[in-house]
Parts: sequence; structure tokens; C-alpha cells
Amino acid sequence: MKYVTEFRDKELVGRVIDEIKQTVTKPWVIMEICGGQTHAIVRYGLDQLLPDEIELVHGPGCPVCVTPLELIDKALAIASQPEVIFTSYGDMLRVPGSGMDLFSVRANGGDVRVIYSPLDAIKIAQENPDKQVVFFAIGFETTAPPNAMSVLQAKSLGLTNYSVLVSHVRVPPAMHAILGSPENRVQGFLAAGHVCAVMGYWEYGPIAEKYGVPIVVTGFEPFDIADGILTTVKHLEAGNKIADNAYKRSVTLEGNRRAQEIIDQVFEECDRKWRGIGVIPMSGWRLRPEFQGFDAEARFDVEKIQTEESPLCISGLILQGLKKPHDCPAFGEQCTPESPLGATMVSAEGACAAYYQYGRHEVS
Repeated sequence: MKYVTEFRDKELVGRVIDEIKQTVTKPWVIMEICGGQTHAIVRYGLDQLLPDEIELVHGPGCPVCVTPLELIDKALAIASQPEVIFTSYGDMLRVPGSGMDLFSVRANGGDVRVIYSPLDAIKIAQENPDKQVVFFAIGFETTAPPNAMSVLQAKSLGLTNYSVLVSHVRVPPAMHAILGSPENRVQGFLAAGHVCAVMGYWEYGPIAEKYGVPIVVTGFEPFDIADGILTTVKHLEAGNKIADNAYKRSVTLEGNRRAQEIIDQVFEECDRKWRGIGVIPMSGWRLRPEFQGFDAEARFDVEKIQTEESPLCISGLILQGLKKPHDCPAFGEQCTPESPLGATMVSAEGACAAYYQYGRHEVS
């Protein structure tokens, strides 16, 4: 298909890889922030084509993976209530909580439905006025505009049976947390093209300058990722501490201003806990006070639920680029897609799921 196959052209990608080999002179550690990029890298074996000097590590840009365990348990508690229709994107249904997942709730009689847009949840609320309809609003900046629009539409329609369980996170604070850690290994970033299509990349320049690393926006096809790596390597070799855009067909510096306005209208920044990582200051969004009537946590009184992670799961270290999936002693044994210990083995963008799906079954 036009605009797809050319970005998967083996010879074209090979030429970019050859240029990377000719450009690199010393070891560099580069993190792709997005789980979608991780899956593309592993699927197409791009990491295995790169010269030995380049190490790719996998970042926390998987919204399912970083949704905290207690929020999963809050979702389970809400979805188990008989008056509730709980709606969610499909990959959240298999994420394990403390004792079960949303599939288990559905198997036990709960009304849990997979939807493809928050507007589907609005329609369900209109069709079921005697039920409370809850939408699990997770994601990075990419999904925030439609999720915010659903709240605005519910308010305009006067829907009193619609609410959202919010777990939105933001990329720039996560970059600060990774680069500011004493254990940080990351020397350059590949930024997520879809996030930047919404938010632009104007926030990344100060981060690059503060920590002395290049940040390069790129896409998700093999050529995009290889070209993004090449651009990053060129900046690393030259000592450039800048934000750059290698995905110009989709991303501008300022991003989608209208989408940003909608986000700001409904959400405000807040501290947010990331699964396996901990609280990152001002890294999330929550509903503004004027929209608190649509807050599912408050409506169903689940705000005080607290939980603990499995001691076997090292997903937090993987999401910070400190470990690889096969460094986990449970990988491929106690933890598989059929019996996952953590969200990184469940999500369509999880690093552990990518390693398992594409045969990286090296178990420590």
C-alpha cells in the first residue's frame, strides 16, 4: 500500500543502517520512548541489524504498562458492581490486578464491554439510562483529546450516568524522571510521533539542553525508526543537545493546538503514579474541578484502594531502560501472555510481550 510499503522497503532501510554503521564511532545507549516503536523494532529485527556500538533500551511509553496496579483494582471494584456497565479498550481486559482481571469480572457476570472510542461509551450511556456507564480513560497525550471530548459531550447532553476512570500520563515528565535518575543510562531519545502529532515537540528542547541529550521525533515504520536512530547518532557524535524532528510528514513543532486546548479545558496536571516506577511529579492529568461530577473514583468511592506489585516482576526496571525482558527470571516461565505477572507481558505495546511474541525467549 502506498505510504506504507515504501517505509518498509528492505533496501531503503538497509542503506540507512549502513549509514549508521559509517557514522558511529563510539558506544551509545538510545531509548525509544514508545511501546509501539519497541514492537516494531523487535518485530523487524532492527536492533539486531544495528552495529554493536548502538544499544536500544525500551522506555515507559506503553499506557497499559504504566497504569498503576491500584487503579486496575479500582477498575475491578467498579466493574464488579451490578449497576455498572464498564467500558474499556481491549488490551486493558487482560491486565492483572491483585487477584483477577477484567475478563474474570466479565466471566463472573459483570457487564464489561470492549469499545473502540470513548464516544461509544457515550452512546451506551444514552441507551442505558438505568445503568452507570464508566469509561477507563487511559493513555498518553495521544488519547487525551478524544477522552476529554467524551466528558464535554456528556456534559452537553446532560448525562448523569457517565463517568471516567482517569489514568492519563505525560511523556516530558517521564523523560525528566529517567534522565534525572542516578542510574540513568540513556544518552539519546527517540520520541513518539503520535504523541508529538498532538502535543508538538516544543517541550523537548529544554529537556535536551538540561540533560545534554538529543531527542529525535520519529514514527513507527522500519524506515522511520532507522532514520530516527541515524539522526540521533549524528547528533550524539556531534555533541548536539537539541530536539529534532525526523517525522515531518506528521509532526510540527507546535502540534495540534486545538487538541491541546480541549485537553486543557477538561484536564489539569497532577502527580501520577506509574506502575513499577512510582510517583512522577506533575506527570499526569486529572479532571478539573468543574468536571468532578464525571470522576468515577469519587462516584464509586474507590479512592482509598492500595495494592502491592508482584515481587517477581521487574517491569519497572524494564520501563526505565535498566533491564531487558530476558533479564527477568520469571520471563517465559512464571510470566507468559497466558499467565502474566505484569502489564508489560499483556499490552500490545509491552516490551515483554514483544520479546515473547517475536521469539526472544532467552531466559536468564
